[in-house]
Amino acid sequence: MSIDDDAVFRALANPLRRAICDELKLRPLTTSQLCACFPERDRCTVMQHLGVLERAGLVVPVRKGRERFNHFNAMPIQVIHERWIGPHAAAAASGLMQLKRELESGEASASAEVRG
Repeated sequence: MSIDDDAVFRALANPLRRAICDELKLRPLTTSQLCACFPERDRCTVMQHLGVLERAGLVVPVRKGRERFNHFNAMPIQVIHERWIGPHAAAAASGLMQLKRELESGEASASAEVRG
């Protein structure tokens, strides 16, 4: 299964959908339990947002009898992290290490000049 980066970014762009993911990362919840977490929203609204999260691959529903348990799937976020964030973070960390070395070597040179 391939990850649609655009669908994941669109899904996570909405604060309610991020809040749903926050609830589901703690434990799987039935749709009713999830709706109870957002009493200010009606069931249809929560279910529409769940649908967007499902299409993005962030929520995986599992039916057990009459209940539908919604499980959080972090893999699409991990794929985005590996593609977009990880390489940039590594480059930034490398740049910071280079700056640290330059500053430390500059301090060593300055202290040697003061003593000399």
